[in-house]
Amino acid sequence: MFAICNLAIIPLRAEPSDRSEIVSQILFGEHFEILEQQKQWSKIKLHFDNYEGWVDSKQYQFISEKNYKKLSNDGIILNSDLVEYVTSANNVLVPITLGASLSFLNHDDINVNQFEFEGLRVSGIKPKKEIVKTSFMYLNAPYLWGGKTPFGIDCSGFTQMVYKLNGYILLRDASQQASQGEALSFIEESEPGDLAFFDNEDGNIIHVGIIMEDNYIIHASGKVRIDRLDHLGIYNAEQNRHTHRLRVIKKIV
Repeated sequence: MFAICNLAIIPLRAEPSDRSEIVSQILFGEHFEILEQQKQWSKIKLHFDNYEGWVDSKQYQFISEKNYKKLSNDGIILNSDLVEYVTSANNVLVPITLGASLSFLNHDDINVNQFEFEGLRVSGIKPKKEIVKTSFMYLNAPYLWGGKTPFGIDCSGFTQMVYKLNGYILLRDASQQASQGEALSFIEESEPGDLAFFDNEDGNIIHVGIIMEDNYIIHASGKVRIDRLDHLGIYNAEQNRHTHRLRVIKKIV
């Protein structure tokens, strides 16, 4: 079975319970495969990044396998404003956030609520220089574990959404993203838009951010913020210390 998110944002949980950890979010218009169904909960796999988790079965709209494949083969079209809304045929407004998917609006057999959208859209692959520019749209967004929106976002959700808005596919978690792209030997080899990854004492990748010009980095830590980056890691001038230990720099684009 297959479905699409027809609400603004729904939580994707680690286990089938309202008390379970939110591991990610599904934004309006994202489509997915249903792997397992219980009475109230469905285990799903997102098409965009193959991420799996549990959602409330009342929070999505079924679609056919034919329409799932149709959406999967379509070019991705996203809302490019911080907050917008779609309007249904009976004039009900549904708020949507930056990065919400709009591709299904072009298909009457999927767009059963006859949603209309009059805001700004973005699609296609953008030049690498646009990645840092897009990242500023999330500046000061509060940190939220599992979040993917300007109202709450985690470090890898931030990098994934910024890249997605520029036409590139990143996996969901920082450790997964670290498996992508080409490793660079030195910070001096990096360009704005490259990704820097950071590890913990056990050597596990736990953080990621987007490299800017002049040895700065934008990342989600407490909020989406800009800090200094050097060969040791992220230096937070407010705390007068390094907060994250650099592991590797990757060129994804």
